[in-house]
Amino acid sequence: LYLFLLGCYAPAITLVPGQSSLVSPLQYRRSQDFSITSMIQLDCSGSLSTITKWKITGCTSICSDQVQTNPTITTTLSELYIPAKTLAYGIYQLTLNVTMVDTPNLKSSSSVYVQIIQSDIIVNFIGLGLSLMTYGYEQDILFDPGTYSIDPDEDQFDASNWNYKYYCRIYGLNDFPNINGSLLT
Repeated sequence: LYLFLLGCYAPAITLVPGQSSLVSPLQYRRSQDFSITSMIQLDCSGSLSTITKWKITGCTSICSDQVQTNPTITTTLSELYIPAKTLAYGIYQLTLNVTMVDTPNLKSSSSVYVQIIQSDIIVNFIGLGLSLMTYGYEQDILFDPGTYSIDPDEDQFDASNWNYKYYCRIYGLNDFPNINGSLLT
């Protein structure tokens, strides 16, 4: 009766982007910053003060493992900003809880699901990331992608996890090598 007299209702929350589910999460590369913003609609004739709190939960078939948040992630604002490289690969449920300060039993929550996926490796055969070079007859060139390639998800590239194969062609000829009928270009 008291809540009805005040004309207060639970907050209405809309998350952006928000269309996701455990089986169809939003995807972000680990090397990407991203943010989830919220629009909170309050309908109360009393105080409009709220408490906002984000919860990050790791998911497998269910979402049950609350994640210890990195200190760079602020969970008390209406927007959740996730800096690059702060979440491990996997699926997460990001839940915003909003509670009215004067009437704590008036609360709402809304969730979005995100999947952190691997970024593409940036392959550099030689220093400075050159993509085209010309060398003369009987000149040596050393390809060393293990030294010069970049894994945007990590601070260092681990060359031991890779096997390298090189294919050459004579410029101007259309004889590209192929793997399983697919031409390498």
